[in-house]
Amino acid sequence: MNLTDLHEPITASNADLSKSTFECVMLQSVSFHDIGMQSARFDYVNLSDAVFSRMNLSRATFSDGLLPGARFENANLSGACFDNINLADGSIQNANLSGVSINDCNLAGLRVDGILVSDLLAAYRKSE
Repeated sequence: MNLTDLHEPITASNADLSKSTFECVMLQSVSFHDIGMQSARFDYVNLSDAVFSRMNLSRATFSDGLLPGARFENANLSGACFDNINLADGSIQNANLSGVSINDCNLAGLRVDGILVSDLLAAYRKSE
């Protein structure tokens, strides 16, 4: 089925649209509920102000994305990998950071419970 140049809302219920392709499509204010999108691919997508709740993003990959002001609440990020990211001026609260490894990072101004990490590291290195 080809829906080229369609300009009216569509309602799809109990439909199988597997392997469909959407190119140059405006989906502003669209709603998805109880949708299986395993192995879906999103390239050059504007999802600003989108809301995601009760979703399973296990093993999802986010690359070359903009997430300034994004909020992660009540999320399980165990085993997640953050590589070459910018968390400047961010905030982490009420988080379980046990076993977290931080390597080759700019820690200027980073505070843990109000204490500058650079001061802690300097004191540690001095005592070695």
